[in-house]
Amino acid sequence: MKTVEIIGYRRANLGKVGSQKAREEGYVPCVLYGGEKQVHFAAPVILFRDLLYTNEAHFVHLNIEGEECQAILQEVQFHPVSEIILHCDFLRISEDRKIKMQIPTRLVGQAPGVAKGGMLVRKRAALKVYGYPKDMPDHIDVDCSQLDFHHAVKVGDIGWSFWTQRRLRLPR
Repeated sequence: MKTVEIIGYRRANLGKVGSQKAREEGYVPCVLYGGEKQVHFAAPVILFRDLLYTNEAHFVHLNIEGEECQAILQEVQFHPVSEIILHCDFLRISEDRKIKMQIPTRLVGQAPGVAKGGMLVRKRAALKVYGYPKDMPDHIDVDCSQLDFHHAVKVGDIGWSFWTQRRLRLPR
């Protein structure tokens, strides 16, 4: 899986006023969970482009004032009107602990129902997957070449071999 590097700076002023000031200066207020204690930091908004606006999953290499760690993006909050990034939560990962991660789905193949004039409706853009970080795929390919009118691909149809080869499962 690909890795995106984000360089951040610790925040001294926490709360609404401190977060608003960071946003005005072009930074995104962030929190890193999963260690001994939470780390509050801010990172330049331009660094999030390769992480958020893509159809692949990424690990994040965080560099917070020289302290480096591996993480995943847990949650992002956007402004409802302007869609500016308001806040990001990261989760520290290690190779020996399983994680839950949203993995994007990618449609592969031409559906016969679309060729006949139908419309392909994609209800889930990502699936939550549970496994070790080294086993996480960049994306999950969903074969649409057998879809005619009123047919669907369910999660169970993706293929048992896909899940067992990577030692992954869907969380309960």
